[in-house]
Amino acid sequence: MADKIDPKRLSDLNDRLNAKKSVSKKETKHEDHYSGAQLGWRMVTELVVGMLMGLGIGYGLDHLFGTMPLFLIIFTILGFAAGVRTMMRSAEEAQMKDTIVDSDDLSIKNKDDNDD
Repeated sequence: MADKIDPKRLSDLNDRLNAKKSVSKKETKHEDHYSGAQLGWRMVTELVVGMLMGLGIGYGLDHLFGTMPLFLIIFTILGFAAGVRTMMRSAEEAQMKDTIVDSDDLSIKNKDDNDD
């Protein structure tokens, strides 16, 4: 009896193993929440730092040249634009990382499907 292999039992075992693998993959999604929050704070920080740097440079130039609101306004707007540009770059980087992870998951699923 031990020498015979029952294909039905093997397929049941394979189904149970695949179910356990999918459950373990779903549990790792909890870490994505924290990385998303970290990305959000990183983007907010980049925007604020860009604006503050523009504000500081503009105030310094205005103080140096005696033209109080001119450079302050110009460099604050430029700092905001630089912060938005950096935020967009960070968002693109995160999207690229998610695309790579998703394509890796898809290739693993396709390998599992071809094994049957």
